[in-house]
Amino acid sequence: MIEQTVAAQNRPQSWGAVLAMSLAAFVLVASEFMPVSLLTLIATDLHISEGQAGQSISVSGLFALLTSLVIAAVAARVERKRLLLALTLLTVVSGTVVAVAPNYPVFMLGRALIGVAIGGFWSLSAATAMRLVAADQVPRALAVVNGGNALATVIAAPLGSFLGALIGWRGASFCIVPVAAIAAVWLLLSFPKLNTERRTASANALSLMKNPPVALGMLAVSVFFMGQFMLFTYLRPFLETVTHVSAAVLSLMLLVLGAAGLAGTFLIERFLQKGLYRTLIAIPLLMAVIALALVAFGSSTLSTTILLGFWGLVATAAPVGWWLWLAKTLPHDTEAGGALMVTVVQLAIGLGATFGGLAFDLSGYRATFELSAAVLVLAAVFAYLAGRAAVRKKAVNALVAAGGLLD
Repeated sequence: MIEQTVAAQNRPQSWGAVLAMSLAAFVLVASEFMPVSLLTLIATDLHISEGQAGQSISVSGLFALLTSLVIAAVAARVERKRLLLALTLLTVVSGTVVAVAPNYPVFMLGRALIGVAIGGFWSLSAATAMRLVAADQVPRALAVVNGGNALATVIAAPLGSFLGALIGWRGASFCIVPVAAIAAVWLLLSFPKLNTERRTASANALSLMKNPPVALGMLAVSVFFMGQFMLFTYLRPFLETVTHVSAAVLSLMLLVLGAAGLAGTFLIERFLQKGLYRTLIAIPLLMAVIALALVAFGSSTLSTTILLGFWGLVATAAPVGWWLWLAKTLPHDTEAGGALMVTVVQLAIGLGATFGGLAFDLSGYRATFELSAAVLVLAAVFAYLAGRAAVRKKAVNALVAAGGLLD
């Protein structure tokens, strides 16, 4: 009774911490993906190719991956408030380094720092949010934290494009810094003290891959995000050199993409209820068709805008489906599965940007977009295999249970 009373008394402060985490999530996602809309400006200013500029996404993904592998050990020794505050302050440092970078290596150093912050924050976010509120409020808390992610996904690219045209890519990058500082202060003032928890999350996460439906699902997730970011990372150079749009029109097109994505996150629920795996298979297939259509109709501003709207509608909604898949597949290991998924997604984003950049520099946008389409089709195949494996496992478990009842 005393513990319940204390929890009730701390709930307003805890919800303030959840909102602060949502703002931090917004800052992190905006920092990670804003360069997508600034590649041409970055490449011109630093005297590098657009493919090299796109590697900044790969570097942040690589360091996020490395951080997600070790953050559990750090979290077992460092109080959670201090750790999240340090990661948020690292975002301030990263944004400053990127904005003032005199050359390519320093720019990439700043991108590596944001990767560390992203990997640490997202690996801890779900478990932390669950400790901030009562058990029956956990879904709402997770939705609030992920709301920052969704909002950044909608506005980061068009806002980056608009600010880049207005104040340059350095000014656009630095705009993240004061918002990150506000998030850090909010965390400092609102976050309750959470005792450290010693876990063996890394071992548990790796052991999950022995489960065939999980292994195939994670493979589908990784290939999906790889294919998505092969195309998405190099969208601005495509729009500028193929569609030949102005900075204002480019920002508007990216806004259409983002707004459609926000709508998709609300619309996908009814499809997931009717068929989870059917939806997870259909999404990459639709995106593959869109990628090929962009190659065919990319010279038309109207056609490209419509295609980007459909891309945003399905691509932004896809993570909702995969998180639901995780909750249904691993109902008792969601935390370990979440850490594993963060690792897989960050690795996939880095590889997608890397291979997409190599294809872009060697053969142009056509090779990059066609490669993206092929990889997305492969993601659909793995999603289908994951669904088949899940059905087989469910049937085996039912037979085992029936045998136990007969005994």
